[in-house]
Amino acid sequence: MEHIHQSQKLVVALDIGTTKVCAIAGYRNEYDKIEVVGMGTVVSEGVTRGVVANIDKTVKAIREAIQNAERQCKREFKVVHVGIAGQHIKSLHHHGLLVRNDQNTEISEVDVEKLINDMYKLVLPPGDKILHVIPQEFTVDDEQDILDPIGMSGVRLEANFHIITGQITASRNILKCVEKVGLEVADMTLEPIASASAVLSDEEKEAGIALVDIGGGTTDITIFKEGIIRHTAVIPFGGNVITKDIQEGCTVMHDQAEKLKVKFGSALADEIYDNRIITIPGLRGREPKEISEKNLARIIQSRVEEIFDYVYWEIQRSGYDKKLFGGIVLTGGGSLLKHINLLAEYHTGLPARIGEPVEHLAHGYNGTLASPIYSTAVGLLIHSINNKELEAQINYYENQEDGTENEDVEEETTRGGRKLIDKLFTYTKEFFEAQPDSEF
Repeated sequence: MEHIHQSQKLVVALDIGTTKVCAIAGYRNEYDKIEVVGMGTVVSEGVTRGVVANIDKTVKAIREAIQNAERQCKREFKVVHVGIAGQHIKSLHHHGLLVRNDQNTEISEVDVEKLINDMYKLVLPPGDKILHVIPQEFTVDDEQDILDPIGMSGVRLEANFHIITGQITASRNILKCVEKVGLEVADMTLEPIASASAVLSDEEKEAGIALVDIGGGTTDITIFKEGIIRHTAVIPFGGNVITKDIQEGCTVMHDQAEKLKVKFGSALADEIYDNRIITIPGLRGREPKEISEKNLARIIQSRVEEIFDYVYWEIQRSGYDKKLFGGIVLTGGGSLLKHINLLAEYHTGLPARIGEPVEHLAHGYNGTLASPIYSTAVGLLIHSINNKELEAQINYYENQEDGTENEDVEEETTRGGRKLIDKLFTYTKEFFEAQPDSEF
């Protein structure tokens, strides 16, 4: 295993998915790339549609994944960064207003933070909690569409916010599972946001792009424009529903249906030309079953079209359907279906490509990580490393204001200044502030 220098802070990300639990450990090297030094992946049996449904099975899977990653790293983990997903995730837009008392001073970070903190006071349905508050654009007096208002003069500071919420019980169950393994949760990130860190370029986020992450239990959508998250949504359909359709349509066992999907499946029946006949062994001496490749593709296509109907409806609901110059990026295990990018283009009218999480990985990475299956895990790692560096920057500047010095923190702040918008975009520790009704 590659030697890790003391100054390189190892970060561990944990993706608790419907089909797999993946632990991945790494750090940012001197070339600003992500070095992955440990990884463990095991089958997930305790998660349904992105939400923990069986604590014991999930704990067992997390423990195995963590142990596999620890063996590769040759060190024990104490803290992990976890993703959260599931159909309980919702998003809404809200407008904030702050009237400043002192019109002679410039707008400061404190003013913007006060506006952000006001969003956390929104009244939500019982059991929901705000996960992320993402600024869209600011207005200073009558000047609109300002991305960073700090340093400007004005009395009225307004902003539009994209607010993402989730159920407290869902996050509690994730925390319980991780703590039962003997680990501490550093923070919790919405998985679609993490996936975007792994597969999208800054140019795509600027041009306008819809990231569609087709997982085992859910399909997550994240829409970017001008570098900012504009819309998020979770569709309660994923690869497992396609497998179930094959199982019922072909009257085969679940394992056989999964193998048919992976080995022979296609999302576009019109692209099947030779139409081979697939023979499936019968049960206990019964006659084998036969199915044509084209009929298999028709079963798959009907369900994938339904998923893309929801995707396109969400794109239209966001109001950015005519502004996504980058089109659609498909990732997650479901994107491995043959011709799924063609079906996405035909069904939505937007250009589509398959997103692989390799853009930020250092040279010589494990070839397994190139699969879209690991987009969320790699994205969580990248997102968590950015969070730790940002937290170090915040601590550094607070120490400077106090007149104290911290050489270790200073070492971690050499990659640039403090940006408030980045802080608000990535730093989600508010979610873990102790609440009287959320202790367990």
